[in-house]
Amino acid sequence: MIYVIYVFIGISLFFAFAGVVGLLRMPDAFCRMQSSTNISTLGVLGVIIGGILYSAIFLHNAEMAIKLAVMGIFYIVTSPISGHAIAKGAYRHGVKMSRKTVCDQYGEDMEK
Repeated sequence: MIYVIYVFIGISLFFAFAGVVGLLRMPDAFCRMQSSTNISTLGVLGVIIGGILYSAIFLHNAEMAIKLAVMGIFYIVTSPISGHAIAKGAYRHGVKMSRKTVCDQYGEDMEK
């Protein structure tokens, strides 16, 4: 069962690494925000799931598993919302998109 926990932590490491590569390679602030939101959401989620399994199976501590589960649910809900709010604020304050950006649906909605 410990290997399942290692797999979840490995998945988190993969998403964290992919997100860092995305931060370095993305052309503008909006794409970088999307990449950093993936790090925080998917990278942390695997560690939380691994912690839930470890605390429930090896430590026999249901209270810690419940706390981690509540923390994971809270994190899943708040992290994408905060990333969207930061991107919306940056757009409204005039942060420019890259010339490589294909579409600007938020700008199209603001024109209407």
